Amino acid sequence: MEIDNRKLKILAAIVEYYIRTGEPVGSKTLAQMLEFQVSPATVRNEMAALFDLGLLEQPHTSAGRIPSHLGYRVYINQLMRCQPLTEQERDEIDALFNVSDPDPDRLLADAANALAEYTGYATISTTVTPKHVTVRRIEVVPIDRRTVMMVVIASNGVIKNKVARVNYLLNHEIIEFFNKFANDRFGGRSMDEITTMYLSSVAVALGEYSKIFTPLLAGIYELCRSINDGPYFASGETNLLGYKEFGPVAHDLLTTIADRQKFADLLPIGSGEGVKVSIGKENPLSELTDSSVIVATYKIGRDSCGAIGVVGPVRLDYRRLIPHIEYFAKTLGELLSNTLDNGED
Repeated sequence: MEIDNRKLKILAAIVEYYIRTGEPVGSKTLAQMLEFQVSPATVRNEMAALFDLGLLEQPHTSAGRIPSHLGYRVYINQLMRCQPLTEQERDEIDALFNVSDPDPDRLLADAANALAEYTGYATISTTVTPKHVTVRRIEVVPIDRRTVMMVVIASNGVIKNKVARVNYLLNHEIIEFFNKFANDRFGGRSMDEITTMYLSSVAVALGEYSKIFTPLLAGIYELCRSINDGPYFASGETNLLGYKEFGPVAHDLLTTIADRQKFADLLPIGSGEGVKVSIGKENPLSELTDSSVIVATYKIGRDSCGAIGVVGPVRLDYRRLIPHIEYFAKTLGELLSNTLDNGED
């Protein structure tokens, strides 16, 4: 789309005014804001041309103009100059992550909470498990005569556990037998190989013992699926209730943000590090038509498998938010890389 320099400057001024105030702007006000001298009549003509190009909208007949979703896209792609973080801002973000040897799930949840508090928007943080991650070890530890703690340790350092009860008395020989059997059958297998079909084949291999070990096999399967799916945390959804544009869609919007399956297409994990901005109608989900999503991906060790981002109104302050989210992602990736033994046995 070819647009002359004056129209671009006027578009940028309208976008930045609307981000700042949330109010439409008229030609007289805009003429006073511009860095170059031009009459309100000329500004009005240029705004009309931008409207015809689909870059501006007029919410009411007597109102000024606001940016369209396409106008925001042109602004981000061609006009926006991000504001670099100051040393103080970097220090503030570093302080939010001032932890030693953090639990990975806790760290992801804390990151979502911290970003929501820092920005005032809804946030998400998540990771996916790379395909090369395998089961390193399985441990079944007796708690009492009928209760065990099952532990699955993945090759990337992730550890998951759960408690299970059985309907028979446990002894040392049963625990030793099952630990050896489970590690023989599951050890070294990638997480996505451990399907219900594979679980059935393992149960068949147990023969007449399959029934008594069903609770333990089901527990191992559940833990492996949990590792494979990776954690997903949403925070700050109620922050969005303060924005008038979300009034009619608030329930659907908040439900969507909490739903990992719905949000999956918006998370560019695996495409390398960087930032993805989805503006309003660009989002594939109808619930996000009036929202913008900014997501930064990051690496954990050598794998691009994490993302953190914000969801807010289309009039987000992109210039400020993008560098902040990039730094959040970079810091989170470094901490998770240090915490997890990334794929090395």
